[in-house]
Amino acid sequence: MESAPAAEGDAAAATAAPQRAGPQLPWRGKPRAADILCWLGIVLSGLLYWVLLPLRLSLIGTHPVTAELLNGGTESIISAAAFARVGDGTLAVVLLAAIPGLMKFDVLYWWAGRLWGERFLMTLPGSARAAKHMPRVRRAGRKLTWPAVVASSFLPIPRAFIFVMAGWAGMRLVTFLVLDLIGVLLWAGLLAGLGYALGHQAVLAARAISHYSWWVTIGIVVLTVLAALRSQRRPRTAPADNAP
Repeated sequence: MESAPAAEGDAAAATAAPQRAGPQLPWRGKPRAADILCWLGIVLSGLLYWVLLPLRLSLIGTHPVTAELLNGGTESIISAAAFARVGDGTLAVVLLAAIPGLMKFDVLYWWAGRLWGERFLMTLPGSARAAKHMPRVRRAGRKLTWPAVVASSFLPIPRAFIFVMAGWAGMRLVTFLVLDLIGVLLWAGLLAGLGYALGHQAVLAARAISHYSWWVTIGIVVLTVLAALRSQRRPRTAPADNAP
């Protein structure tokens, strides 16, 4: 079960999809040092997602708090809270471990929004659907971006889109981090409450997932590659260049 708040999943999908070198790069002309650093950070986050995927699934039924720290996935938070219910850990540790697991790459997408805005969004899977909302986001400003960042984990769209839009709309870094932290705690609290309520049954399910972790990993990889190939067949609408 994959988590909505895993922003690096979008980078992973972009990594899995074959990209053409020229038009898909979000900057204009020669890249600056900031362009290279931000781009490399996002690419590495996607690669890390794939590298840690087998380990993350195998840890769900044995060391779920460690799995939280690595990725902050939905299943790891629920499992950690269920283990706390049966006496292995505490809910406070579950919530604290979810913070770095869920937030560790979020600032990269905010930074990408500040650097490239709409041009970066067009490199992400599903960008065609997000493009039509760009003018509305710019007009609404903080009335839309502030609550969107807080509710990003609960919305049926990738969190990366919201973080890029927040940076593009001019949200300050401190404001972004505070709002993101509030949203992460709300999301982690909801999942922890669910895991705590399930208790022993969730522990048994987590151990079963760990036992078959390699088969689950192979299934996720196959489905992601198929989805990436399918998205590449769809035509993309290139963003119009704005006048200086």
